[in-house]
Amino acid sequence: MPIDAAKALAAEPRSGEITWDHKDVQLYHLGIGAGVPATDPDELRYTLESRLHVLPSFATVAGAGSPGVISGLSMPGVDVDLATVLHGGQSLTIHRPLPARGAATATGRIAAVYDKGKAAVLVMRTEVADADGPLWTNDAQIFVRGEGGWGGDRGPSTRLEPPAGDPDRIVERHIREDQALLYRLCGDYNPLHADPEFAKRAGFDRPILHGLCTYGMTLKAVVDTLLGGDVSRVRSYSTRFAGVVYPGETLRMRMWHTPRSTTVAVSAVERDDAPVLADTIVEHG
Repeated sequence: MPIDAAKALAAEPRSGEITWDHKDVQLYHLGIGAGVPATDPDELRYTLESRLHVLPSFATVAGAGSPGVISGLSMPGVDVDLATVLHGGQSLTIHRPLPARGAATATGRIAAVYDKGKAAVLVMRTEVADADGPLWTNDAQIFVRGEGGWGGDRGPSTRLEPPAGDPDRIVERHIREDQALLYRLCGDYNPLHADPEFAKRAGFDRPILHGLCTYGMTLKAVVDTLLGGDVSRVRSYSTRFAGVVYPGETLRMRMWHTPRSTTVAVSAVERDDAPVLADTIVEHG
């Protein structure tokens, strides 16, 4: 069987050194749509090195690019076709505000393997620490079609009850036609996001946007809209990728806000509000 759950879970963690600087941070911010309008003081915090702060979701690409997905597929016990793989969900815990320049050790391992019947889900956990201690923990849920059915643990349900009442805020963000081409320069070169022929082989009409690009766009909208632009207030951020996004579409973000957390539902406006991100929670101070 292409996925050997016991072997994957027993594999030794892999550690490596990662580095980043202001150029990596600025590229990431541009990749998720920052800088519009270009001279807006609020946007310059994402694009100008003399004012730079780091959106916490930068952690998903810092020093590596594809956060746990590609690295998870190279772990012992995992041998699958990339065309059967989707990024099912992502959770991020921030232990300290991210610096604009850093060097750290990233340690990754398969933390769980779940049997969903018609698919398998791998949880690739990456823990990152620098000389001063832990910085962040990333969990990437990797959905592999056609690889379930061996009778393993189905895992916990991640579905949450939808918030009651009308959202406190609704924000829309347009996605550029070249957004995926720009975002992939952060390091995730999966051809699904650029090559039309590969996208068709994976079952899509055309290349789709990276789920983590939508993830970053959504966090930026929450920070800018509800947290006064203060990236240091973010404690954790989790989502389930409920549907695809195509470059050129418009994201509609419905936000339910409390003093300690914001729940978000994201949909694609042009496809009758088709769900994009679900079970999305930003915990903050």
